[in-house]
Amino acid sequence: MRSWKAMAALLLCSLLLSQTLCASLPPRQPRLSRQRRMTPFWRGVSLRPVGASCRDNSECITMLCRKNRCFLRTASE
Repeated sequence: MRSWKAMAALLLCSLLLSQTLCASLPPRQPRLSRQRRMTPFWRGVSLRPVGASCRDNSECITMLCRKNRCFLRTASE
């Protein structure tokens, strides 16, 4: 009788162990970066003057970012 209980416990433990070993997590995907959204108030307050460094057109008061600087006019003018 004691061997049956030991056998059942061993079987149960091996079953649970196999379940945890077989359960795999999906591969992690890199997070997609999204642009920060600002309210119109903060967008107006945070605009940069001519000559300031910038990354894209939306950061400049003139809406012209060229060579990482806020420009007053385009090169074609």
